Amino acid sequence: MNQNENRTELQQRLDAELRAKAAAQRNASGMSDDPIDINDSAYLKGTKQTTSLDWAWLLIGIAVVVLLAAFVYLTNRG
Repeated sequence: MNQNENRTELQQRLDAELRAKAAAQRNASGMSDDPIDINDSAYLKGTKQTTSLDWAWLLIGIAVVVLLAAFVYLTNRG
């Protein structure tokens, strides 16, 4: 049982050292410590945040749905 405890302590030390090295590399490269931080992901390069016209696109989407529903209702009414 003592050998299992020593192995666990060794594993914990190695784990702590590896985490410290990974954190140092992330800090050196300017990356966040949060592994789920998508703001520095490569797929966001060349994109931009939503503009102030997002409300207009929402209204257009609602209008399309309403017009489609009215069309379906009027064509099936008879």
